[in-house]
Amino acid sequence: MRVNNSLDRIKKDVETFVGKRVRLKANKGRRKTFVREGVLEQTYPAIFVVKFDNGQNSVRRVSYSYSDILTETVEITVCSENIKIKCS
Repeated sequence: MRVNNSLDRIKKDVETFVGKRVRLKANKGRRKTFVREGVLEQTYPAIFVVKFDNGQNSVRRVSYSYSDILTETVEITVCSENIKIKCS
């Protein structure tokens, strides 16, 4: 039950920053990390979507679950306020 409460809190935190520029750092395993800046585009009941503009008319959308933040696989930092969204 405590984990569910943490996930709800993470979801509410993420929802407050929809439309803001964020820096996303994702652990992809075997010492590989993915660090990019994009816009937190949308939230859904189980996932959130970040849109990256790669230039040259190329847009990439990536989705992650809220449990990725809970397990520290994904770290989101809001660029303008320098706030980290994490499980506390």
